[in-house]
Amino acid sequence: MALLTVLFGLILLLALIIKKISPMIALLIVSIITGLLLGMPVGKVMATISTGIGGTLGSMVMVLALGAMMGKLIEDTGAARKIVFILIRFFGYKNIQWAILLTGLLVGIPLFYNAGFVVLVPLVFAIAAATRLPLLYLALPMAASLSVTHGFLPPHPGPIALASIFKADVGLILIYGLILSVPIAIAGGIVFPRLILKSNMGDIPTTFNPEGEELLPSGLRSFVTALLPVVLIIVGTIGTNFLSAGAVKPLFIFLSDPTVALLLAVLVTILVQRIPISKAMDSCTEGVKSIAMIILIIAAGGAFKQVLIDSGVGDTVKALSASFDLSPLILAWLITALLRVTLGSATVAGLAASGIVLPLVGEGVSPELMVLSVGAGSLMFSHVNDTGFWMFKEYFNLSLKQTFGTWTIMESIVSVLGLAGVLIINQFL
Repeated sequence: MALLTVLFGLILLLALIIKKISPMIALLIVSIITGLLLGMPVGKVMATISTGIGGTLGSMVMVLALGAMMGKLIEDTGAARKIVFILIRFFGYKNIQWAILLTGLLVGIPLFYNAGFVVLVPLVFAIAAATRLPLLYLALPMAASLSVTHGFLPPHPGPIALASIFKADVGLILIYGLILSVPIAIAGGIVFPRLILKSNMGDIPTTFNPEGEELLPSGLRSFVTALLPVVLIIVGTIGTNFLSAGAVKPLFIFLSDPTVALLLAVLVTILVQRIPISKAMDSCTEGVKSIAMIILIIAAGGAFKQVLIDSGVGDTVKALSASFDLSPLILAWLITALLRVTLGSATVAGLAASGIVLPLVGEGVSPELMVLSVGAGSLMFSHVNDTGFWMFKEYFNLSLKQTFGTWTIMESIVSVLGLAGVLIINQFL
């Protein structure tokens, strides 16, 4: 009965989202109704919702805000565009897909998906015009790389929120996520488009002279600022886990904290890029504004998650999963994938699934791999209820059939390979 109640809540959530109700409002409504139907007293429901919101945002809101600031600074200073130009020169037009793929990975780490998409789309169009290659041949590497960073790598909202819920180490998530991201992005962004698209590779220009590059920051400064938070977190995590106790270890523990790493990266970016303080603060403000609704959706998702936990639904799922004899990683992926197909939003699907599968953490798997499994499931089969689907369709002027045959399949490839990669890593832990 409890599972049927949750199913009703998810159907109601889907209906509200289809009716264009804000996901934040829809999640709050469904949280209250589901809690009441599960037999929780009114006072307990509202206390649970407050606990869920506070617990979810408490450990991650500054990471999200600083990550948004970092991404906006990199965008406004031109560092993202400079990285693109350098990689195109390095790889050459013959290997232009690889340049776009690596650019998407580098730019996608500090920038949120929508921002990274908007920054890179004009460059994809410019490269397509210069090389006379099919637009989708270049668009899919960009989309695949941005998708894997969105699903697997901090400081993106989904992985950060799940890390908080599952009590997982953000540094380890980043390391495991990087191991997964590169081969999966290659499969979805290089191999897949080459299988479905026929392109004429002859008569491709060999020189590249982008307009306005002289106004952009140097390559060294661009790469340093874009990659600094990732480097700090990885170095801190490695030092924390592999150094014995000593005077230096507290420093590595300090650097491995994502809030510290991002704060240092923001300050270094302002200094290195020589941005006037007033302009830098304007960029930081705009960056936070751009993710305000994302933060609120995550907060409401945390409320729904807490209702599912406090009502005991997670324990029911745990008991049922024992009879299915499925790995908790597979079950977490499957539940999240079903929610993704139903609800559309990757972040909402991941947060909703987390409340259901949280009791499975510790059942022979690490919380970091549970985060990545849920992240992989949240990318499964994007279709008409997902804003990413429509962005890809409209920007590249595709029909629904073409979008299903390219974007949707690419996202599904990333999701399935993500689960496979998580299962492989689990064999070595």
